Amino acid sequence: MANKQDFPVQLTDNEWRAKLSPEQFRVLRQQGTERAGTGEYDQHFAGKGVYECAGCNTPLYTADMKFKSGCGWPAFFDAIPGKIKQNVDRSWGMERIEIVCNNCGGHLGHIFKGEGYDTPTDERHCTNSAAISFNPDSDLKYEGKKK
Repeated sequence: MANKQDFPVQLTDNEWRAKLSPEQFRVLRQQGTERAGTGEYDQHFAGKGVYECAGCNTPLYTADMKFKSGCGWPAFFDAIPGKIKQNVDRSWGMERIEIVCNNCGGHLGHIFKGEGYDTPTDERHCTNSAAISFNPDSDLKYEGKKK
């Protein structure tokens, strides 16, 4: 994970523990992963709204960026520009792309590319439900493709 001084929101571990549930703290602050198929947003689909960081409420993904991947975690094909940061993750004996909230540094999940999904980007942002919350009142929409 990036140095915590790289992010605007700066809280101590005790402040994060007071703000987050134990599972949210484990995922967002300790780079945890929830078990496949157990998160509340895996099968959650809405016509409009925004998925926000559960730690700091930063908008991360619009509802129309979400797709059914069958992987067991919420999947998005893109993020709202400038809202996530990508880091190389070499844990577990492989190289992956970790994604974190660009405002608080909270661990969201990983990006996988080139899996052949019929999406504008052919990316899967595999995101933990514990790391996000859903705001149905936003009318932000996906504004384009990147390849």
